Amino acid sequence: MFALVGSSGFIGSKFAEVLASRDLKFCGLSRTEVDYADASVLRDWMRDERPRFLINAAGYTGKPNVDACENHKAECLMGNAVLPGRIREVCEELGVPWGHVSSGCTFSGRRPDGGGWFEADLPNFSFRSQPCSFYSGTKALGEEVLDGASDCYVWRLRIPFNHENTPRNYLRKVLNYDRLLEAENSVSHLDEFVDACLDCFEKGVDYGIYNMTNPGAITTRQVTEWMLEERITTKKFDFFEDEEAFMQEAATTPRSNCVLDSSKLESAGIFLRPAEEAIRSSLREMKLSSSTVGV
Repeated sequence: MFALVGSSGFIGSKFAEVLASRDLKFCGLSRTEVDYADASVLRDWMRDERPRFLINAAGYTGKPNVDACENHKAECLMGNAVLPGRIREVCEELGVPWGHVSSGCTFSGRRPDGGGWFEADLPNFSFRSQPCSFYSGTKALGEEVLDGASDCYVWRLRIPFNHENTPRNYLRKVLNYDRLLEAENSVSHLDEFVDACLDCFEKGVDYGIYNMTNPGAITTRQVTEWMLEERITTKKFDFFEDEEAFMQEAATTPRSNCVLDSSKLESAGIFLRPAEEAIRSSLREMKLSSSTVGV
């Protein structure tokens, strides 16, 4: 049996969906029933239920975006940095392997050599490397808390997307924003991300940090061009003049825009589709929804 922490959230609900599709028995942990933020409560529950693997998909992202984290710092720190440490404590004590959903938002830009950031690189968009958003700072702290953890996967998600009609879907955000920031990023197809995370455990991949992103990088303008090419919309997209204008007019905290290297995951025998292919495929699936066209 799998234990799924944060099963009702955006990422957790996709884990629940995929686990069910694989006929893998799991138990979703809700804080209203099991206060997993309390190490003693989580410890007692795990001793009784004896899960063979735990997935931590809980965290604090802020709604509607990371700007909200600036006003809810205690909750953000608790969900992204303190909670992973408590789960580590319990899992290591009971000898239960586990996986933690982290983020690639602790990096900015590309490596000095022009490549994507590797798992071994130190974050350059964190409390130790300012400026950064409070959200990114806490996600970096969460990984520090897990440094040296035994039998633990750290899965870095980056700008999740698929075809589904949800405000957390990157492609829906692009369609709905009045103005966009031109930026280059790595991205993660949500369904492929979850499949790859589960494959890590099922295939016995070495524990550690993995950049779980679709190979390649995309720019915001490329995505809007693909939307027009795939006839998802007839909208004329408007862009901010630059990042300074974006910060002055639309944001209160800096954003992470970065490219991650996913070759470590491929070396482990787990492959995601190239970013452009995955995005175009999602756009075609979105097109089946008549409510999308003409946005």
